[in-house]
Formats: sequence, C-alpha cells, structure tokens
Amino acid sequence: QVQLVESGGGLVQAGGSLRLSCAASGSFFRFNTMDWYRQAPGKQREWVAIITSGGSTNYADYAKGRFTISRENAKNTVYLQMNSLQPEDTAVYSCATNRAGVDYWGKGTLVTVSS
Repeated sequence: QVQLVESGGGLVQAGGSLRLSCAASGSFFRFNTMDWYRQAPGKQREWVAIITSGGSTNYADYAKGRFTISRENAKNTVYLQMNSLQPEDTAVYSCATNRAGVDYWGKGTLVTVSS
C-alpha cells in the first residue's frame, strides 16, 4: 500500500522561503515519478512540479525560477523548495504518484504567505 505524508508547511511572510517534504512508504519510490500539486482556497487544484525516477524535472510557469523539486531515494522523500513566496502561493500543497494505474495522494500541508 502506498502512503504519502507531507510536512513543512506553515506561515511565512512574502518574499520568504519554505521547504516541503513528502515521505513515501514502500520500495516503489525510487522507480516512480512524483508530482506536487496545490489547491488554494476556493480554487481548483493545480499542478506545481514533477520529478521522474531519473531526476528530470518540470514546472508550472508560475513556479519556474522560484520552486525546485528534488528527491532523495535513500529516504523515500521528495522535496519542494519554494523561494520568493507571494500571497498567491497560499494553498494546501500535496504530493502524488501513480502505481499500477492507481493515483495516490497525500493529505497535504498548508502554506500561508502573508503580505
């Protein structure tokens, strides 16, 4: 069974930084592509970034240059380093992956950016 647990959210002032973590259960992790998503209050969930098993990355346009996704296979963990945060980045951030055709999601961690 796949379990994903996010951490690292919190309250930060505009211009600040946070690093989110997503810990995954199971030996599948090193073989899986991992994504970060976010959902702001009253808005639809949107994709943030992706990292493949080989370490290739891609980002949503709003995240390019400010956010960095990385992974540490020895710890079954994927990270999202977020810099230059703005109030519009306020959202619940969740990690996700797919295994055997099934999507798995963590419960998310709340990031609040004050102006």
